[in-house]
Amino acid sequence: MTPDGPEPLREALLAELAEAEQRVAALERELASALEVAAEGTADDEHDPEGSTTAFERAQTAAVLEQVRDRVADLRTAVARVGRPGFGRCEVCGRAIPAGRLAARPWARTCVDCAGRVSSTGRP
Repeated sequence: MTPDGPEPLREALLAELAEAEQRVAALERELASALEVAAEGTADDEHDPEGSTTAFERAQTAAVLEQVRDRVADLRTAVARVGRPGFGRCEVCGRAIPAGRLAARPWARTCVDCAGRVSSTGRP
């Protein structure tokens, strides 16, 4: 947690959450538009002279949308946890999450060691 207490961190998380929610809305509009064009049959996926197919671009947009939705969920969880007992402690091992990690990823729920184990195994 920051030396100034939880409120500055909560405010920063809320600002980041608002930006992420706006990004989700923009990506949803972009994807809906691409799907509408595809449904009209006006896009030529296989003979696009620009290179990538519109199907690839839709898949890419959908993947980014999923990542941003995950970030929104993480940020909402972090906002709810700031200032409560346990915030800033690893949910796996219970050790304090280093201040540098919390500064870079205030939504982090694990320490660096446990995060490495989770990402390499897919489970805590």
